[in-house]
Amino acid sequence: MLIEIRNQAFDPWQEVSRYQENCGLVAGSYGACATFVGTLRDFNQGDKVKRMRLTHYQGMTEHQLSKIAEQALSQYQLLDLMIVHRVGDLNPNEPIVLVAAWSAHRAAAFDGCREIMEYLKSRATFWKKEILESEQRWVSQ
Repeated sequence: MLIEIRNQAFDPWQEVSRYQENCGLVAGSYGACATFVGTLRDFNQGDKVKRMRLTHYQGMTEHQLSKIAEQALSQYQLLDLMIVHRVGDLNPNEPIVLVAAWSAHRAAAFDGCREIMEYLKSRATFWKKEILESEQRWVSQ
């Protein structure tokens, strides 16, 4: 399992490939890998977004992510998973989050991936501030 919060940009497809090669899963031991990549849009609520600043509660956020990851591993019988989340200043089209879940069957991989993303979107301790053309505003969800 890998959980990382990063200040720098990342390529989600390279991350999945690199992790899959080195995570210890034996070829043939999994039948599915579901991934979700969230990127920063250049619009929100009818306004143009120039960039976004993402912050988190260091230590607590990692602990929360570990707990939800352990729960998803057990509940969906996942073989492995990774979560990479960006913080700091992001520009439109840059990846914000990557979730990848490996399992024996596709339904478990999809369901586990979705559960983790729903948690990240609604309950994880990340705060988003959008920088617009003429103002800044906090994003509630």
